[in-house]
Amino acid sequence: MDHLINHPGLLTGFGIVVLVMLLLDLGVFNRHSHTVSTKEALIWTVVWIGLAMCFSGVIYYYMDFENFARFQSAYWIEKALSVDNLFVFILVFTFFKVPKEYHHRVLFWGIIGALVFRAIFIFAGVEIINMTYLPAMELFGKTVKINAVLTIFGIFLLVSGIKSWFAKDEHDENQDLSKNFAVRMVHKFFKVSNEYDGEKFFTVKNGVRMVTPLFVALMVIEFTDLIFAVDSIPAIFAIAPDDPFILYTSNIFAILGLRSLYFLLANFMDKFSKLKYGLAIILSFIGIKMIISPFYHVESVISLSVIGSVLILSVVASFLFPKKVENS
Repeated sequence: MDHLINHPGLLTGFGIVVLVMLLLDLGVFNRHSHTVSTKEALIWTVVWIGLAMCFSGVIYYYMDFENFARFQSAYWIEKALSVDNLFVFILVFTFFKVPKEYHHRVLFWGIIGALVFRAIFIFAGVEIINMTYLPAMELFGKTVKINAVLTIFGIFLLVSGIKSWFAKDEHDENQDLSKNFAVRMVHKFFKVSNEYDGEKFFTVKNGVRMVTPLFVALMVIEFTDLIFAVDSIPAIFAIAPDDPFILYTSNIFAILGLRSLYFLLANFMDKFSKLKYGLAIILSFIGIKMIISPFYHVESVISLSVIGSVLILSVVASFLFPKKVENS
Protein backbone atom coordinates (compact mmCIF):
# COMPACT_ATOMS: atom_id res chain seq x y z
CA MET A 1 0.00 0.00 0.00
CA ASP A 2 3.00 2.31 0.49
CA HIS A 3 3.20 3.24 -3.18
CA LEU A 4 -0.37 4.56 -3.05
CA ILE A 5 0.66 6.87 -0.22
CA ASN A 6 4.17 7.79 -1.37
CA HIS A 7 3.24 8.46 -4.99
CA PRO A 8 -0.29 9.94 -5.05
CA GLY A 9 0.71 11.91 -8.15
CA LEU A 10 1.20 8.70 -10.12
CA LEU A 11 -2.20 7.40 -9.10
CA THR A 12 -3.83 10.75 -9.93
CA GLY A 13 -2.06 10.87 -13.29
CA PHE A 14 -3.17 7.33 -14.07
CA GLY A 15 -6.78 8.20 -13.21
CA ILE A 16 -6.74 11.34 -15.36
CA VAL A 17 -5.23 9.53 -18.38
CA VAL A 18 -7.78 6.71 -18.20
CA LEU A 19 -10.73 9.09 -17.71
CA VAL A 20 -9.69 11.39 -20.57
CA MET A 21 -9.09 8.48 -22.94
CA LEU A 22 -12.45 6.89 -22.11
CA LEU A 23 -14.26 10.21 -22.64
CA LEU A 24 -12.49 10.69 -25.97
CA ASP A 25 -13.22 7.11 -26.96
CA LEU A 26 -16.96 7.22 -26.25
CA GLY A 27 -17.74 10.92 -26.63
CA VAL A 28 -15.63 11.85 -29.66
CA PHE A 29 -14.23 8.98 -31.72
CA ASN A 30 -17.16 6.60 -31.18
CA ARG A 31 -19.96 9.05 -30.62
CA HIS A 32 -21.95 7.36 -33.35
CA SER A 33 -22.12 3.57 -33.69
CA HIS A 34 -20.08 2.28 -36.61
CA THR A 35 -18.15 -0.76 -37.73
CA VAL A 36 -14.57 -0.46 -36.48
CA SER A 37 -12.12 -0.81 -39.37
CA THR A 38 -8.81 -2.66 -39.17
CA LYS A 39 -6.95 0.65 -39.55
CA GLU A 40 -8.86 2.23 -36.66
CA ALA A 41 -8.33 -0.86 -34.50
CA LEU A 42 -4.59 -0.83 -35.26
CA ILE A 43 -4.30 2.85 -34.32
CA TRP A 44 -6.12 2.32 -30.99
CA THR A 45 -4.07 -0.80 -30.25
CA VAL A 46 -0.85 1.17 -30.74
CA VAL A 47 -2.24 4.03 -28.63
CA TRP A 48 -3.18 1.82 -25.66
CA ILE A 49 0.05 -0.18 -25.73
CA GLY A 50 1.99 3.07 -26.15
CA LEU A 51 0.26 4.62 -23.14
CA ALA A 52 1.02 1.54 -21.04
CA MET A 53 4.69 1.63 -22.06
CA CYS A 54 4.91 5.37 -21.33
CA PHE A 55 3.34 4.86 -17.92
CA SER A 56 5.82 2.09 -17.15
CA GLY A 57 8.55 4.58 -18.07
CA VAL A 58 7.11 7.04 -15.57
CA ILE A 59 7.16 4.29 -12.94
CA TYR A 60 10.82 3.62 -13.74
CA TYR A 61 11.63 7.33 -13.42
CA TYR A 62 9.78 7.98 -10.16
CA MET A 63 10.23 4.56 -8.55
CA ASP A 64 12.86 2.11 -9.77
CA PHE A 65 13.63 -0.64 -12.27
CA GLU A 66 12.16 -3.31 -9.98
CA ASN A 67 8.71 -1.71 -10.13
CA PHE A 68 9.10 -1.10 -13.86
CA ALA A 69 9.74 -4.84 -14.36
CA ARG A 70 6.81 -5.70 -12.11
CA PHE A 71 4.46 -3.48 -14.11
CA GLN A 72 5.67 -4.92 -17.42
CA SER A 73 5.34 -8.51 -16.17
CA ALA A 74 1.82 -8.00 -14.80
CA TYR A 75 0.78 -6.11 -17.95
CA TRP A 76 1.90 -8.80 -20.40
CA ILE A 77 0.51 -11.61 -18.24
CA GLU A 78 -2.93 -9.99 -18.27
CA LYS A 79 -2.61 -9.19 -21.98
CA ALA A 80 -1.73 -12.79 -22.81
CA LEU A 81 -4.40 -14.36 -20.61
CA SER A 82 -6.99 -12.01 -22.11
CA VAL A 83 -6.66 -13.74 -25.48
CA ASP A 84 -9.34 -16.24 -24.46
CA ASN A 85 -11.64 -13.26 -23.86
CA LEU A 86 -11.31 -12.43 -27.56
CA PHE A 87 -12.63 -15.89 -28.45
CA VAL A 88 -15.57 -15.33 -26.11
CA PHE A 89 -16.34 -11.96 -27.71
CA ILE A 90 -16.58 -13.73 -31.07
CA LEU A 91 -18.85 -16.46 -29.63
CA VAL A 92 -21.16 -13.95 -27.92
CA PHE A 93 -21.51 -11.64 -30.92
CA THR A 94 -22.11 -14.61 -33.24
CA PHE A 95 -24.69 -16.29 -31.01
CA PHE A 96 -26.70 -13.12 -30.34
CA LYS A 97 -26.27 -11.91 -33.93
CA VAL A 98 -25.04 -8.53 -32.70
CA PRO A 99 -24.65 -6.12 -35.65
CA LYS A 100 -20.99 -5.18 -36.15
CA GLU A 101 -21.63 -1.49 -35.63
CA TYR A 102 -22.73 -2.22 -32.03
CA HIS A 103 -19.75 -4.40 -31.04
CA HIS A 104 -17.76 -1.43 -29.75
CA ARG A 105 -20.60 -0.22 -27.52
CA VAL A 106 -20.97 -3.62 -25.85
CA LEU A 107 -17.22 -3.99 -25.31
CA PHE A 108 -16.88 -0.42 -24.01
CA TRP A 109 -19.43 -0.88 -21.24
CA GLY A 110 -18.23 -4.41 -20.61
CA ILE A 111 -14.75 -3.09 -19.91
CA ILE A 112 -16.10 -0.30 -17.69
CA GLY A 113 -17.60 -3.06 -15.55
CA ALA A 114 -14.27 -4.90 -15.59
CA LEU A 115 -12.51 -1.78 -14.22
CA VAL A 116 -14.77 -1.86 -11.17
CA PHE A 117 -14.62 -5.60 -10.50
CA ARG A 118 -10.84 -5.79 -11.02
CA ALA A 119 -10.39 -2.99 -8.46
CA ILE A 120 -12.45 -4.95 -5.94
CA PHE A 121 -10.58 -8.20 -6.61
CA ILE A 122 -7.10 -6.66 -6.52
CA PHE A 123 -7.42 -4.38 -3.49
CA ALA A 124 -9.37 -6.98 -1.49
CA GLY A 125 -6.91 -9.66 -2.57
CA VAL A 126 -3.89 -7.69 -1.34
CA GLU A 127 -5.56 -7.19 2.05
CA ILE A 128 -6.41 -10.91 2.31
CA ILE A 129 -2.85 -11.87 1.38
CA ASN A 130 -1.47 -9.55 4.06
CA MET A 131 -3.69 -11.28 6.65
CA THR A 132 -2.86 -14.87 5.72
CA TYR A 133 0.85 -15.19 6.45
CA LEU A 134 1.50 -18.19 8.67
CA PRO A 135 3.85 -17.90 11.66
CA ALA A 136 7.53 -18.26 10.80
CA MET A 137 8.62 -21.91 10.73
CA GLU A 138 11.72 -23.97 10.12
CA LEU A 139 11.67 -25.90 6.83
CA PHE A 140 14.60 -27.54 5.05
CA GLY A 141 16.99 -25.81 7.42
CA LYS A 142 15.61 -22.38 6.63
CA THR A 143 13.27 -20.05 8.52
CA VAL A 144 10.37 -19.16 6.22
CA LYS A 145 7.01 -17.37 6.34
CA ILE A 146 4.50 -19.11 4.10
CA ASN A 147 1.42 -17.31 2.84
CA ALA A 148 -1.56 -19.65 2.72
CA VAL A 149 -3.44 -17.77 -0.03
CA LEU A 150 -0.42 -17.38 -2.33
CA THR A 151 0.43 -21.07 -1.92
CA ILE A 152 -3.14 -22.08 -2.81
CA PHE A 153 -3.06 -19.71 -5.79
CA GLY A 154 0.26 -21.22 -6.87
CA ILE A 155 -1.05 -24.77 -6.78
CA PHE A 156 -4.19 -23.67 -8.62
CA LEU A 157 -2.20 -21.96 -11.39
CA LEU A 158 0.19 -24.89 -11.76
CA VAL A 159 -2.73 -27.32 -12.16
CA SER A 160 -4.49 -24.85 -14.47
CA GLY A 161 -1.37 -24.56 -16.64
CA ILE A 162 -1.00 -28.33 -16.95
CA LYS A 163 -4.69 -28.73 -17.81
CA SER A 164 -4.47 -25.91 -20.36
CA TRP A 165 -1.59 -27.67 -22.16
CA PHE A 166 -3.64 -30.82 -22.72
CA ALA A 167 -7.05 -29.15 -23.17
CA LYS A 168 -8.75 -29.52 -26.53
CA ASP A 169 -9.76 -26.46 -28.49
CA GLU A 170 -13.33 -25.75 -27.36
CA HIS A 171 -13.93 -22.48 -29.17
CA ASP A 172 -16.97 -23.47 -31.21
CA GLU A 173 -18.68 -20.56 -32.94
CA ASN A 174 -21.94 -22.56 -32.90
CA GLN A 175 -21.86 -22.95 -29.12
CA ASP A 176 -25.29 -22.56 -27.46
CA LEU A 177 -25.16 -19.73 -24.90
CA SER A 178 -28.86 -19.85 -24.01
CA LYS A 179 -28.09 -21.82 -20.83
CA ASN A 180 -25.30 -19.47 -19.75
CA PHE A 181 -25.70 -18.35 -16.11
CA ALA A 182 -25.77 -14.66 -17.09
CA VAL A 183 -28.47 -15.28 -19.71
CA ARG A 184 -30.62 -17.18 -17.21
CA MET A 185 -30.23 -14.41 -14.60
CA VAL A 186 -31.21 -11.69 -17.08
CA HIS A 187 -34.33 -13.63 -18.09
CA LYS A 188 -35.15 -14.19 -14.42
CA PHE A 189 -35.05 -10.53 -13.41
CA PHE A 190 -35.94 -8.72 -16.66
CA LYS A 191 -38.36 -8.96 -19.52
CA VAL A 192 -36.24 -9.53 -22.62
CA SER A 193 -37.12 -8.27 -26.08
CA ASN A 194 -36.48 -10.54 -29.04
CA GLU A 195 -35.50 -7.61 -31.22
CA TYR A 196 -32.75 -4.99 -31.18
CA ASP A 197 -33.64 -1.34 -30.76
CA GLY A 198 -30.63 0.28 -32.36
CA GLU A 199 -27.76 0.58 -29.88
CA LYS A 200 -30.07 0.70 -26.85
CA PHE A 201 -29.73 -1.68 -23.90
CA PHE A 202 -33.29 -0.88 -22.74
CA THR A 203 -36.47 -0.38 -24.74
CA VAL A 204 -40.20 0.01 -24.26
CA LYS A 205 -42.71 -2.18 -26.07
CA ASN A 206 -46.45 -1.80 -25.63
CA GLY A 207 -45.79 0.24 -22.51
CA VAL A 208 -43.53 -2.45 -21.01
CA ARG A 209 -39.90 -1.64 -20.21
CA MET A 210 -37.62 -4.41 -21.48
CA VAL A 211 -33.95 -5.15 -22.05
CA THR A 212 -32.69 -5.81 -25.55
CA PRO A 213 -30.48 -8.69 -26.77
CA LEU A 214 -27.63 -6.15 -26.69
CA PHE A 215 -27.98 -5.99 -22.89
CA VAL A 216 -27.98 -9.79 -22.66
CA ALA A 217 -24.76 -9.93 -24.70
CA LEU A 218 -23.22 -7.32 -22.39
CA MET A 219 -24.10 -9.36 -19.29
CA VAL A 220 -22.58 -12.53 -20.77
CA ILE A 221 -19.34 -10.66 -21.47
CA GLU A 222 -19.31 -9.19 -17.93
CA PHE A 223 -19.89 -12.61 -16.37
CA THR A 224 -17.24 -14.22 -18.55
CA ASP A 225 -14.70 -11.60 -17.48
CA LEU A 226 -15.35 -12.55 -13.84
CA ILE A 227 -14.64 -16.19 -14.70
CA PHE A 228 -11.40 -15.34 -16.52
CA ALA A 229 -10.32 -13.15 -13.60
CA VAL A 230 -10.06 -16.38 -11.58
CA ASP A 231 -6.91 -17.16 -13.61
CA SER A 232 -5.50 -13.72 -14.34
CA ILE A 233 -5.83 -12.08 -10.90
CA PRO A 234 -4.01 -14.86 -8.97
CA ALA A 235 -1.36 -14.84 -11.72
CA ILE A 236 -0.48 -11.17 -11.27
CA PHE A 237 -0.41 -11.57 -7.48
CA ALA A 238 2.75 -13.60 -8.05
CA ILE A 239 4.38 -10.45 -9.45
CA ALA A 240 3.62 -7.92 -6.70
CA PRO A 241 1.45 -9.44 -3.94
CA ASP A 242 1.84 -6.40 -1.70
CA ASP A 243 1.45 -3.62 -4.27
CA PRO A 244 -2.11 -2.91 -5.51
CA PHE A 245 -0.88 0.18 -7.38
CA ILE A 246 1.33 -1.82 -9.76
CA LEU A 247 -1.24 -4.61 -10.07
CA TYR A 248 -4.25 -2.40 -10.79
CA THR A 249 -2.63 0.06 -13.19
CA SER A 250 -1.00 -2.70 -15.26
CA ASN A 251 -4.22 -4.74 -15.26
CA ILE A 252 -6.38 -1.82 -16.36
CA PHE A 253 -4.05 -0.73 -19.15
CA ALA A 254 -4.09 -4.31 -20.47
CA ILE A 255 -7.90 -4.52 -20.30
CA LEU A 256 -8.47 -1.10 -21.89
CA GLY A 257 -6.55 -2.20 -24.96
CA LEU A 258 -8.57 -5.38 -25.26
CA ARG A 259 -11.35 -3.89 -27.40
CA SER A 260 -9.06 -2.59 -30.13
CA LEU A 261 -7.13 -5.87 -30.04
CA TYR A 262 -10.39 -7.74 -30.64
CA PHE A 263 -11.25 -5.66 -33.70
CA LEU A 264 -7.69 -6.07 -34.97
CA LEU A 265 -7.39 -9.84 -34.47
CA ALA A 266 -11.01 -11.10 -34.69
CA ASN A 267 -10.49 -12.49 -38.18
CA PHE A 268 -7.09 -14.01 -37.38
CA MET A 269 -7.62 -15.75 -34.04
CA ASP A 270 -7.22 -19.20 -35.61
CA LYS A 271 -3.68 -18.21 -36.65
CA PHE A 272 -2.45 -18.28 -33.03
CA SER A 273 -2.91 -22.02 -32.49
CA LYS A 274 0.28 -22.45 -30.41
CA LEU A 275 -0.46 -19.56 -28.07
CA LYS A 276 -2.36 -21.84 -25.69
CA TYR A 277 0.85 -23.78 -25.04
CA GLY A 278 2.65 -20.55 -24.25
CA LEU A 279 -0.08 -19.54 -21.82
CA ALA A 280 0.07 -22.99 -20.21
CA ILE A 281 3.82 -22.57 -19.66
CA ILE A 282 3.34 -19.07 -18.23
CA LEU A 283 0.63 -20.20 -15.82
CA SER A 284 2.76 -23.14 -14.67
CA PHE A 285 5.84 -20.91 -14.26
CA ILE A 286 3.89 -18.39 -12.19
CA GLY A 287 2.37 -21.17 -10.10
CA ILE A 288 5.79 -22.63 -9.34
CA LYS A 289 7.12 -19.15 -8.55
CA MET A 290 4.34 -18.63 -5.98
CA ILE A 291 4.87 -22.04 -4.38
CA ILE A 292 8.63 -21.63 -3.97
CA SER A 293 8.54 -17.91 -3.06
CA PRO A 294 9.05 -18.54 0.69
CA PHE A 295 12.26 -20.43 -0.13
CA TYR A 296 13.54 -18.69 -3.25
CA HIS A 297 12.75 -15.25 -4.69
CA VAL A 298 12.58 -15.12 -8.48
CA GLU A 299 13.69 -11.65 -9.57
CA SER A 300 11.15 -9.55 -11.48
CA VAL A 301 13.49 -9.17 -14.43
CA ILE A 302 13.70 -12.97 -14.72
CA SER A 303 9.90 -13.25 -14.62
CA LEU A 304 9.60 -10.57 -17.30
CA SER A 305 12.19 -12.33 -19.48
CA VAL A 306 10.45 -15.71 -19.19
CA ILE A 307 6.98 -14.27 -19.89
CA GLY A 308 8.17 -12.20 -22.86
CA SER A 309 10.23 -15.02 -24.37
CA VAL A 310 7.44 -17.60 -24.06
CA LEU A 311 4.87 -15.26 -25.63
CA ILE A 312 7.14 -14.39 -28.56
CA LEU A 313 8.13 -18.02 -29.17
CA SER A 314 4.51 -19.25 -29.04
CA VAL A 315 3.38 -16.59 -31.53
CA VAL A 316 6.32 -17.35 -33.86
CA ALA A 317 5.61 -21.09 -33.57
CA SER A 318 1.97 -20.45 -34.50
CA PHE A 319 3.05 -18.99 -37.83
CA LEU A 320 5.86 -21.48 -38.49
CA PHE A 321 3.67 -24.49 -37.67
CA PRO A 322 0.10 -23.41 -38.50
CA LYS A 323 -2.87 -25.44 -37.39
CA LYS A 324 -3.96 -27.96 -40.00
CA VAL A 325 -7.39 -27.30 -41.41
CA GLU A 326 -9.54 -30.41 -41.31
CA ASN A 327 -11.38 -31.18 -44.54
CA SER A 328 -15.10 -31.46 -44.06
